[in-house]
Amino acid sequence: MTKIEIIMADVRAKIATVTYLPGTRLPSVRATAKHHGFSPSTVVEAYERLQTDGIIVSRPGAGFYVCDIIAPLSLAAIGPNLDRAVDPLWVSRQSLETTSEALKPGCGWLPPDWLYAEGMRRGLRYVAKADTSVISEYASPLGLLELRQLLTRRMAGLGIEAKPAQVILTESGTQSIDLIFRFLLMPGDTVVVDDPCYFNFHALLRAHRVNVVGVPYTPTGPDVDAFASVLNEHKPRLYITNAAIHNPTGATLAPATAYRVLQLAQAAGLYIIEDDIFADFETTPAPRLAALDGLSKVFYIGSFSKTLSASMRCGYIAAPNEWVEHLLDLKIATGFGGGQLAAAVVLSALTDSGYRKHMAALHTRLARARAQTVPRLTKLGIVPWLIPQAGMFLWCKLPDSRSAAALANHCLSKGVVLAPGNTFSQSKNAESFMRFNVAQANDAKIFEVLAQALN
Repeated sequence: MTKIEIIMADVRAKIATVTYLPGTRLPSVRATAKHHGFSPSTVVEAYERLQTDGIIVSRPGAGFYVCDIIAPLSLAAIGPNLDRAVDPLWVSRQSLETTSEALKPGCGWLPPDWLYAEGMRRGLRYVAKADTSVISEYASPLGLLELRQLLTRRMAGLGIEAKPAQVILTESGTQSIDLIFRFLLMPGDTVVVDDPCYFNFHALLRAHRVNVVGVPYTPTGPDVDAFASVLNEHKPRLYITNAAIHNPTGATLAPATAYRVLQLAQAAGLYIIEDDIFADFETTPAPRLAALDGLSKVFYIGSFSKTLSASMRCGYIAAPNEWVEHLLDLKIATGFGGGQLAAAVVLSALTDSGYRKHMAALHTRLARARAQTVPRLTKLGIVPWLIPQAGMFLWCKLPDSRSAAALANHCLSKGVVLAPGNTFSQSKNAESFMRFNVAQANDAKIFEVLAQALN
């Protein structure tokens, strides 16, 4: 990259991250030259090229200003200049686009034959014989009543009191998060995430052009002292986290930590999104912030892509009463009326007599896979940060502080898709960590490729 390109990239990145808002005056040519250690003529040339591209405008005698029309959003351009191997969008695309022959211990879902396929097939047959409106008409704004009633009963088992009128069905868990982001956030707001956290939180937050601050995650939940410090210093508007089984660490929120986090959040007027997508993987229920808060400032969300089907998309939001109408308006504005088909099939599968038996067998299968995967990784010097009580993930430290990004790139060329640590880390301090999915790690080739790359 030339000196001129460096200056242009710096300006573009600051516009994309809303550091420079429309109409902002850029630093003077002299100040920019001094900051970068380049000549003033280099800065002038960079500014003139940006002006030609319609990014900035010159006002004679006043300097250069960001144009009032914001440049098109490029998610890949937002954030530090990283190797593409640690970009969350790269990881997602590799996991989704690689051939069926590729091995995917870095992906975040179960193999197809581990899901409740028979229950879904029965659900599809049942719905196919149902009233024609189910397969042909829009759903009501809230979504299928019977599924919302079932969800409130399931929530009650976790101590969350919600009425069906507080539950909004969505097309996916990601859509649920996006709707809440659209409702709560403005560009430039600050959001707190766990460090590490689910990598698509980072990608989605980039799209909403907000500031993101990470709080270190411990085996019992977020570091409470660090959480308090962030709330005091940054005055964030929102905190997003996993309930039950944390992604990527597999850790479980401890009751004492949950109470303290909620106390701090309430004192700061902080909203919380609690993503409970792994609820059915639990063997011993963890505390839910939504239960402790009474759905006052906590939005509780979930979906069924991890246990039923990633193809039949259906998610939900349990929201504080006063925000339901606003979220429904946003849902209609961005997606009009949702479909009924997915909700009806999901309802049939969840109420099918075999679902509980399927999940009990899945718990056993995951425990066995975990017990088999840990020693195979340990033999290579790859050590789990903790041994989770349940779920599919292992958060592991590589030997000799090896670069997870470099390892991921090497293994990709051998047909193995990995998930390097900095993909999940806001602070980028997880360079030598890797997330493994034990359900996708039963092929000996994975460990052969890892062994060759580590030697």
